[in-house]
Amino acid sequence: MPKITVLPHPDVCPEGAVIDDAAVGTSICRVLLDNDIPIEHACELSCACTTCHVIVREGFDSLEEATDNEEDYLDRAWGLTPTSRLSCQAIVAQEDLTIEIPRYTINHAKENH
Repeated sequence: MPKITVLPHPDVCPEGAVIDDAAVGTSICRVLLDNDIPIEHACELSCACTTCHVIVREGFDSLEEATDNEEDYLDRAWGLTPTSRLSCQAIVAQEDLTIEIPRYTINHAKENH
């Protein structure tokens, strides 16, 4: 089974994480949620928002190409990069992945009072 390395994120995964048993054929978002990494997913994994946006730092080429619908949503994502994907649509293949969860999403902003 491929491994997913999650780079540290100050709110979602402060220490980072390594998931050694990511099931092939499962979305990155589902793998994260199943491993207690509370990535946002406002549309419940239906490719209707950008809250589960991730940047694939390693292993990007192992993922199937994004659909036109996913690309349309990605165009709206905060911090878009050439290796950005919606984690609800990016399906784990055979290769290990390293992902970064962006600091902000379009639908989420935290304020400190």
